[in-house]
Amino acid sequence: MMRAFMPVPLLWLFSCAALAATYPLPPQGDELVGELQYVQSHAEETLLDIARRFDLGYNEITAANPKVDPWLPGEGTRILLPTRFVLPPRPWHGMVVNIPEMRLYYFPAPQRGGTPTVITYPIGIGREGRATPLGDFRVVMKIAKPNWTMPRYVYDELLAEGIHKPRLVPPGPDNPLGDYAMMLSADGIFMHGTNKPFSIGMRVSLGCLRLYPEDIDQLVRRVPKGTEVRIVDQPYKWGRENGVLFLEAHAPIARDGAKQGGNMTPVVAGVVENVDGRLSPAQWDFIMALAGRHSGVPVAITRNRVSRR
Repeated sequence: MMRAFMPVPLLWLFSCAALAATYPLPPQGDELVGELQYVQSHAEETLLDIARRFDLGYNEITAANPKVDPWLPGEGTRILLPTRFVLPPRPWHGMVVNIPEMRLYYFPAPQRGGTPTVITYPIGIGREGRATPLGDFRVVMKIAKPNWTMPRYVYDELLAEGIHKPRLVPPGPDNPLGDYAMMLSADGIFMHGTNKPFSIGMRVSLGCLRLYPEDIDQLVRRVPKGTEVRIVDQPYKWGRENGVLFLEAHAPIARDGAKQGGNMTPVVAGVVENVDGRLSPAQWDFIMALAGRHSGVPVAITRNRVSRR
């Protein structure tokens, strides 16, 4: 039986290491938080090891380091940590999940007189054919030590392959939901932990949102029942810092049944929406090349301050 989540003593919470990145919200008119970092890899350390150490997903660290072997970067290789983010479009409250970015942003209600903050976590998302739904949802239940019932179609697929497994998986190391889960108002969709941490930053789930075990442990304690969850599809994010316009580009993810293409219409629309005046051919070439690299790193596309429409 699933057990509803019960709060734990505050003393226990404060004793835990806060691995997720927490930032004060930027000043009015700005949309960027965090700073880029660099580390050197150690022998026999993979990019997945480094990603988890800095609360990044596989997609983020490999996109930011396209020339580095993810499985054997080598001793002393300089690794870029993409720990600078353009925040999702306002409103900034509840949770916002950006599917192409494979990242969750939580905007907790500030304490009276406190500083508004954002906490951000990498996630795994629905695989091809089982895409995570888009839309506005809410947290309807928090569960500790959940059971997992294998969907019938998964069970039938395994049987067809001659694999016999019980449909009901109790709490424990074999449970794909991990130790905690939050049920959303979307049909059959959870935010949950995982017994396969390497899958964070990949399209591997049956539509649910996966988090590192240490992240779901934090998030489930922070998020009240009823919290709004907005799931969006924004591969190209535009934001300003001190009046300078930045573009953060992620690889678009085709929805189920659609073809993955090189549609640059959203990029052109973003330029039209955010830039006053005409751009030179060289500026357009720079923006299109940046958008096509899908590095996930915010890059300034204007040297001077730009006005907000």
